[in-house]
Amino acid sequence: MHGKSLRMNRRWSKSPWCALALALLVPALARPASADNPPVKIGIVYSYTGSSPAAGQALDASIAAWLALHGNLVGGRKVELIKRDDTGPAPDVARRMAQELVVEDHVDFLMGSIFTPDAIAIKAVSTAAKVPYFIINAATNGIIADAPYTLRFGATIYQNTSPLAMWAARNGIKSVYTIVSDYAPGIESAKVFATAFTGGGGTMAGEVRAPVTATDFTAYVQRIKDAKPQANYAFVIAGPPAIAYFKAGRDANLDAAGIRTITNGATVDELDLPAVGEAALGVISCAQYQPSHKSAINDAYLKAYAKVAPSGLPVPDFMAEAGYDVMSAIDRVVAAQKGPLDPDTAMATLKGLKLESPRGPIAIDPQSRELVQSMYIRRVEKRGEQYVNAEIDTFPNVPSDAR
Repeated sequence: MHGKSLRMNRRWSKSPWCALALALLVPALARPASADNPPVKIGIVYSYTGSSPAAGQALDASIAAWLALHGNLVGGRKVELIKRDDTGPAPDVARRMAQELVVEDHVDFLMGSIFTPDAIAIKAVSTAAKVPYFIINAATNGIIADAPYTLRFGATIYQNTSPLAMWAARNGIKSVYTIVSDYAPGIESAKVFATAFTGGGGTMAGEVRAPVTATDFTAYVQRIKDAKPQANYAFVIAGPPAIAYFKAGRDANLDAAGIRTITNGATVDELDLPAVGEAALGVISCAQYQPSHKSAINDAYLKAYAKVAPSGLPVPDFMAEAGYDVMSAIDRVVAAQKGPLDPDTAMATLKGLKLESPRGPIAIDPQSRELVQSMYIRRVEKRGEQYVNAEIDTFPNVPSDAR
């Protein structure tokens, strides 16, 4: 009875008078606080169809792995996951789904978004409703600066691009031609790469942009080959476009022409590697997580993930892993409040929070609400029958932008 009453009046319960009433009521009930509190409601807006259906399955498996390792409780309370499909880069859909979760389902937290346009749409809902929102992936720099209840648990364009450019300049690559998907993150990535690479003494040989949904890269790759750079840097959206890009590179024999391939981490996403196969061997990329990372917490995570993941998803990618870390952050917030959840108290708990993660130690910058984290340079290798991103270098404690 008491649990139902609290659930029906959750919005009202944030007032000072209700807080006082609850403070007087709880001792009288003589039961643990978690028994009287309703489940923690987490609304997920993510891609379950469209260009990235496997991403939704991987995120779900990652969250299920976290719950399995933590007794299916968040901060000592039961949890209710409510999922909505954004269908891909569709900001109108993402906004509508987030509004439904806030207005109709009364969620305590929001998480999701692979794509920047969707994240921008959801952050507006988060800001208006004062509901903490955790971005899983959308990487465009600066998109959360005006959203006080939004945090990013992926990586920014600066984090996943600048270290790669610096590594390339330090490792004998003198000229690079860029190919990027023609939307805000791709365009920004090309600029960040060029700034860091030329700052390290390199030369940009040219740039081409491809439509986000492109699945034929033959003409684009030929332009790269004709320019004769030492390497091409690619930021091609994951899924069918990335798979098609590698096929075109293989067909054009870029390796035989002496042109190395270096990419954004999403372009060689673990969920796509089985389909790309041998065409990705030797590709260098940068990301904040890969299943090959060696640590006790990552080993435990991978074992739990393997038990709950559907067939065809042998390992999580860096986006799925972010869901695991979001659950850890929410767990800390809920445990710290020990009662009705207040969004401002939640944000105060999150700012400066440090976590041990399967990707390594991470910390939330209290001013930017972005993660400070290690970024890894990886090389695609074949181990047994699997293609993996193997760590070959580390850039520790990378901030979200060029400070």
